[in-house]
Amino acid sequence: MANPLRPRRIDATDVARIAVFAAIIAVLGLPGSFTVLGAVPITAQTLGVMLAGAILGPWLGALSVTVFLTLVTLGLPLLAGGRGGIGVFLGPSAGYLLGWIVGAFVIGLIVHAGGRKPVTWRTFVGIVTGGILVVYAIGIPVQALVTRLPLAETALTSLVFIPGDLVKAVIATAIVMTLVRAYPRAFRRTWPAKVDASVPTEPARVP
Repeated sequence: MANPLRPRRIDATDVARIAVFAAIIAVLGLPGSFTVLGAVPITAQTLGVMLAGAILGPWLGALSVTVFLTLVTLGLPLLAGGRGGIGVFLGPSAGYLLGWIVGAFVIGLIVHAGGRKPVTWRTFVGIVTGGILVVYAIGIPVQALVTRLPLAETALTSLVFIPGDLVKAVIATAIVMTLVRAYPRAFRRTWPAKVDASVPTEPARVP
């Protein structure tokens, strides 16, 4: 069984999948963003990060987010609201953006733990852990540092993002489980067949 902590060789198909999910994250920024009680914009792009980690796995998921953020760094206005350039990594949302990379990796680790087939509860837990808790754990301290506000106050104002992120986690989980049933090839993985213990196996015949 493949070790999820060990990156595997990337082929042309993987490159295409990385590019597709980087594009998905970019497209999800087209509706724009809005700000509530703070300087960090609320966008739909975290949904793309959640899907990247859950579908591509830890390494490819994190790499797709890295590719997206690299394009942003080069000046492409791919973030919600048409933002781009290295300046976005010097603002209040810098920690959240970097947290996307780690978050996608953690999501992939949990959703595909032990090389097993994704199930609803583990997918949701993985998405919430990586896509919300990890991103906040990196984003909030950086936001507090940039805005020069107390960490506790910054964390408290960030609670406004939780309901929206939970909705995105539910949507991402539903999409992932739909793909598991309808199009498992999207994951490019082979899961161990489930053995039905209620069916007796025929003993091997000795010649």
